[in-house]
Amino acid sequence: MNSKYITIFIVIMVATFAACTPDDTDVVIVPARDRGEQQIVDSDSLIEYLQTHYYNKSFFSDSSMNYTKDDIIISDSATDSEGNPNELLVNDVVMYTATFQSQDYEYYVLDLNPALFEGDGGPKPNFSDDVSISYTGFAQDGDVFDSTVNPTTLDLTQVIPGWRDVLQDFKTAENGPTINEDGTISYDNYGLGVMFLPSGLAYFNAPPPSIPTYANLVFKFELYASNPNDHDNDGVFTHLEDLDVNENITDDDTDGDEIPNYLDIDDDNDGVLTINEDLDNDGDPTNDDSNNDGIPNYLDENSTASNQDEES
Repeated sequence: MNSKYITIFIVIMVATFAACTPDDTDVVIVPARDRGEQQIVDSDSLIEYLQTHYYNKSFFSDSSMNYTKDDIIISDSATDSEGNPNELLVNDVVMYTATFQSQDYEYYVLDLNPALFEGDGGPKPNFSDDVSISYTGFAQDGDVFDSTVNPTTLDLTQVIPGWRDVLQDFKTAENGPTINEDGTISYDNYGLGVMFLPSGLAYFNAPPPSIPTYANLVFKFELYASNPNDHDNDGVFTHLEDLDVNENITDDDTDGDEIPNYLDIDDDNDGVLTINEDLDNDGDPTNDDSNNDGIPNYLDENSTASNQDEES
């Protein structure tokens, strides 16, 4: 069982930013229930769903194929339309745990990536990356609330927490994008799966209008690519600004100015911009320590050397 501890950088963004439609802010917030009590209800509901719903496992038999999310059929039938046996979800999903807002949650993942050998596929995303993804989201009753036709790019700091937990465990595409003769774009050997999330790792009491409150959600997805973010453009990737490595970028504030490092262009408040403390101009200020005290210049208020000094 894999345990992850993750918090979002602004709590209200959990209610406002949709993993599917980040610009949808028309949200009606109802009083929140106790998270522990709601998790018990959500967990029982998820387990019952997984024990009574099937997927078309026999369809995914050719490791050379680039299957898509639309190939994944989830239903309450033990056989598919051609009479082939389906597999109960509970037999093939993997349970994981995560902690969000001091509450432990269980969520489930079905990994359908056709890669058979270690090394296939591209790198996994960091928790604060931009990801290129295609997905379909629906409630346990099967009602689809959103689906993409083309790949879309999302910032993982602005999605529901369950997405960050799940997508970090999936590899991106091994090859691509490739522009086909018909103008479409394709990838090879990308992350393909389904996530089953309790409401506490989704929208809880503040979903967008198309989703009921306290709804467990299911997402089928294809993960194509990821790119590290640098939210303040200071030369340090956001995931590297998580100094205590707890995947919470809001609690790292080296200079105590109440601006977290990932949004602070002068992390140590020494008057030298972080990006200018990249003395060797290699694009990475984290490996410059001019006084050899074990603290990189950009986090050391006593080191004020700048790559602008030689130019001036």
